[in-house]
Amino acid sequence: MSRHERRAEQSGEGQQRPGAPALITGATSGLGRSLARALAARGWTVLVHGRDESRCAAVVEELRAVGGTAYPYLADLSSLREAAELGRRVAAEHPSLGLLVNNAGVGAGRDARHRAVSRDGYELRFAVNYLAPVVLTHALRAPLRAPLRAAGSAQVLNIGSIGQSPVDPDDVQFTRRYDGMEAYTRSKFALAAFTFTIAEEYAADGIRVNCVHPANYMDTAMVTEAGVRPWSSVEEGTKAVLHAIDEGARGASGQYYNESRRAKAHRLAYAADTQRRLTSLTDQLIAPAQDAGGTVW
Repeated sequence: MSRHERRAEQSGEGQQRPGAPALITGATSGLGRSLARALAARGWTVLVHGRDESRCAAVVEELRAVGGTAYPYLADLSSLREAAELGRRVAAEHPSLGLLVNNAGVGAGRDARHRAVSRDGYELRFAVNYLAPVVLTHALRAPLRAPLRAAGSAQVLNIGSIGQSPVDPDDVQFTRRYDGMEAYTRSKFALAAFTFTIAEEYAADGIRVNCVHPANYMDTAMVTEAGVRPWSSVEEGTKAVLHAIDEGARGASGQYYNESRRAKAHRLAYAADTQRRLTSLTDQLIAPAQDAGGTVW
């Protein structure tokens, strides 16, 4: 346990109050939808993100029907400008945010040989699974910082994967010998490295940042689309994510969880030179979506 975690645990700092807003990306199906139900049951105000208006509305209605408080937020995270706009909209409407769960993602795909691109022209998995969470996290830093001023601490939880492959700095967009599963694991490596890169800096603002691999091959559309027979359930994944949130509330930050156990991500995700290179590349790629003079880290 780190010095920061011990101090937080001893003081009782960081316990979010019922009703605190939590933004979950990709909350209209699978793990995101299950987590939305679980957080609503715990008393959180759930900000339901999705790409489809009717599916977003259905989840909001579902949560409200059982006494929860929920609001819909539409954005296509394959557009970094829409990711940034989502952050600005949430920040304007909820100036104090308790939790951001970067859950939305694109899997390996039905045809692993097919290289899809985002609306910005970037390799799709890298864009949605990594670049969009970076943009959104940056855009929400101010409302995430606000709970510290209101006797609490906020969290960013990145939904990662046990499958992690280092990003090739000479071919970030994966234009050579493309493979959909490799593209997915590269994006999840980058997301883990991002977690560790910002954790210490964000801790100074009272924001805990962690990463969790929820379960192996859950019964989600992403898994079945890839032609993989599910090994575990969304309920198991939800339990692991809630455990990571509870750990963060007790002061954990800069941690990687394999299901409900603290674990180690790919060793290179912790390397300072890897993090510096990735930061530099990321700054260049997301610059068009940022406000003038902004920095993402």
